[in-house]
Amino acid sequence: MRTSEQKSSWHYSQPKRIREPSHLDEQHLHLAHRSRQSMRAPLGLARTRKMSNNYNDVPFGIRAVQRLSRHCCTRFHARRDLLYKMSVFVLTFLAYACYHMCRKPISVVKSVLQGNCSTALAASGQECGYAPFDVPDATTLFGMLDSAFLFSYAIAMFASGFVAERVSLRYFLSMGMILTGVFTYMFGIARTSNIHSLWYFIIVQIFAGIFQTTGWPGVVALVGRWFGKSKRGLIFGIWNSHTSIGNILGTLIAAHYVESDWALSFVVPGIIIAAVGFLLFLFLVDQPEIVGCYPQAGQQERRVANESDVEQDDEEQVRHNDAEINYRSAPTERTPILPRSQPEAVPRGRGRPISLIDALFIPGVVEFSLCLFFTKLVSYTFMYWLPLYIQKSSTLGPELSADLSTLFDVGGILGAIAAGYLSDVSGMSATVCTGMLFVASPILLMYQQYGALSMTISIVLLIVVGIFVNGPYALITTSVSAELGQHSSLEGNANALATVTAIIDGTGSIGAAVGPLLAGLISTAGWQYVFHMLIAADIIAMVLLGRLVFKEFAALRRASHRIRIE
Repeated sequence: MRTSEQKSSWHYSQPKRIREPSHLDEQHLHLAHRSRQSMRAPLGLARTRKMSNNYNDVPFGIRAVQRLSRHCCTRFHARRDLLYKMSVFVLTFLAYACYHMCRKPISVVKSVLQGNCSTALAASGQECGYAPFDVPDATTLFGMLDSAFLFSYAIAMFASGFVAERVSLRYFLSMGMILTGVFTYMFGIARTSNIHSLWYFIIVQIFAGIFQTTGWPGVVALVGRWFGKSKRGLIFGIWNSHTSIGNILGTLIAAHYVESDWALSFVVPGIIIAAVGFLLFLFLVDQPEIVGCYPQAGQQERRVANESDVEQDDEEQVRHNDAEINYRSAPTERTPILPRSQPEAVPRGRGRPISLIDALFIPGVVEFSLCLFFTKLVSYTFMYWLPLYIQKSSTLGPELSADLSTLFDVGGILGAIAAGYLSDVSGMSATVCTGMLFVASPILLMYQQYGALSMTISIVLLIVVGIFVNGPYALITTSVSAELGQHSSLEGNANALATVTAIIDGTGSIGAAVGPLLAGLISTAGWQYVFHMLIAADIIAMVLLGRLVFKEFAALRRASHRIRIE
């Protein structure tokens, strides 16, 4: 017979009938489930709202467009993500074009500041030159102004990239553009305020260079967020034409006012970039998540997270039932509760930031960084000194000289697109850059020797020089930087991509600061020596890529050999 203790044990080991859930219990479970989802969802609406309350809020202009479309365009259906991508593409293009537009006026007004008036202006009796630049060694002073801007730009670039990764890019870009417009405007009002202090112009250039650094890290980060890693070569070449478009606009605007009132050459671009900055503040969406757009990886992560939530809820219900059935069983017969299975982690494309030393060991980073130093030296020397050189070597006035110099930027657009296309077709970026640099050296010598013979020859040579000088520069700063930042050894580390891009572009910015400074010093001995310096820089840039060219041809031979064997 069983003892009373055994009966009691047998009685409590019987399964307990589970109470059917009532209507109130279902409501309670539904609210609890929604609460868990809002706390758990990594890319969910609750997390998005929390982020938007910090700084990544939906822009005011986008809210107005959304309300308008709901009331007026109910029958219009379009892909939301495509519309947002187009808006980001256009806004970033306009933004960086405006940054470059504000860099050009100084190159156009140099001839007027120095005192080389055109014949019509001299006959009208208007004052020529502007102190402190109306001196024989004015080119040295102009070199100081260019260096103040470019060295501050190169140094602040690294800090600007660091800040851009940690703040809202909408505020970062809009504030940077507005402040750039303020200091561009301040350079122009020196004439109306009768300011003749050299230090005033140097300080204005320093702050203009600092705030100009907000442009490149901001637009590159935005394009990376919206378009991912698939954009290469040709697409990058088209998008990178914003530099040449901005140079052309800045030159034409400055040339329009240079002989009548050179102050407006700075005031008008300053007002334009500030207005575009405010436009970005109203309409730029700096995070896809805040408008309900998710990249492909984000969508996959969200699906996996939601599926894992459902599985976890089912497992919790089963464990709850088992626990109610067995929680009174004897200790020796208790069923162990297994730990909850975790959802498979989805790679986010991010990792620990790598150091500068580690980034330098990525194959090709050192070579392309040094190559960009010399190619950007040549490109920025033309950007800052070409209008003055054309006027010095011909009988053209300041306005016509500035208009003619825009053909160099037209060639730059064609060169960027051609270099990107050739890189896509061949897959040999170093070889494409080397080939264009090889052609650029004799073209530079031809332009120096024969560019002043006739207008037709000058036009043709300027376009050709722009193609072969700006092509390698555009390819390295865009497609090559992206390829090196996504090297197979980095395993998709987005922080490594930012570091590699900062190293390459920062090194090139130093070359951009050195080139105009040396040109201002060397031009006092003769402009032919400036061209000799530029030719030497192109040759050095070509030699620096020699090892990578040999590696690309070796890989091509191995690939063709495998094809023949197969």
